[in-house]
Amino acid sequence: MRRKVSVAAGALVAVALSLAACVTARTTLPAAPVAAGPGVAIRTTPVLLAPSEPDRTAIGDFVYAGGIAITGADTSRLHGLSDLIIEPDGDVLSVTDDGADLFTGRLVLDETGRLIGLTEGALRPLTGLDGQPLQGKSWGDAEGVTRLGNGEMLVSFEREHRIWRYAPSSNRPPKPVAMPAVAMAENDGMEGLAAAPTVIADGYWVGVEPGGIWFCRLNVSCVEKTGLPKPPPGYRLSSLTTGPKGELVILHHSYIPAIGSRIIVSVVRDPLGARKVIGSLAMTQPMSVDNYEGVTVVPNGNGGWRLYLLSDDNFSPTQRTLLLAFDWMPPK
Repeated sequence: MRRKVSVAAGALVAVALSLAACVTARTTLPAAPVAAGPGVAIRTTPVLLAPSEPDRTAIGDFVYAGGIAITGADTSRLHGLSDLIIEPDGDVLSVTDDGADLFTGRLVLDETGRLIGLTEGALRPLTGLDGQPLQGKSWGDAEGVTRLGNGEMLVSFEREHRIWRYAPSSNRPPKPVAMPAVAMAENDGMEGLAAAPTVIADGYWVGVEPGGIWFCRLNVSCVEKTGLPKPPPGYRLSSLTTGPKGELVILHHSYIPAIGSRIIVSVVRDPLGARKVIGSLAMTQPMSVDNYEGVTVVPNGNGGWRLYLLSDDNFSPTQRTLLLAFDWMPPK
């Protein structure tokens, strides 16, 4: 039978032990000031396009321009990156799908323009309609992010399916905007989100995981668009972005345990009209392919594109957060 100790006696014992520890233990101070605030240290390691083919430099017309694996050196929150924006100056913005953090950083390129690193990492929570940080997976499962021409940011969420519009200043709470009027399963939501400034200032594309794609306007409505590439059998829609001339870029991803991850990136010219596929990039293992859930495009100044792919590690030790870069010249 376990002996019972009264609360008062237990408290006296605890105080005595605490005083004894103060006498016998030496306080250890940090060797240097401990970082505070939103900044996070980032570790990156280089990634080959195909580890089993170290000299491989391209997939069709898409030329590999470097890649990195990303980890957080001092935080457990740098996981679950599910979509991204990269500005022409190299600033990076991404959202996470477990607690809805907003991650920012800055690309590091070598003298030839190849991707070799990421610096200036910072994390801050996305806020809800009450201005407070979002809490829990149900409300914090951010899957898509894009930026409108006026600097406002749109974020799509699944589970509690919605699209919110955030002002450039983080001091104001978001506002709900139009989303597809279609039933969505809890974990089959709006993975794809892409502003369409070449069509109309308040226009944006929305793609749901089973493959449907809509064109929306902020406070108007969404209209489903047919004739666009559908996910092949076993694939799901993972991300959308737009090119400099309004091209729609669609990322489809597949994971089958016996095969591993596979992706297909399709570039569609005139997606509201002729809907012509002008480029395609497919990756499968043993290439450096993982759970890619983000795609974005940056013009490179000579009519070509720099296309970036971001993978979500799902907080899993068997997956990685990868950022890969490809250079591509669209056909005339």
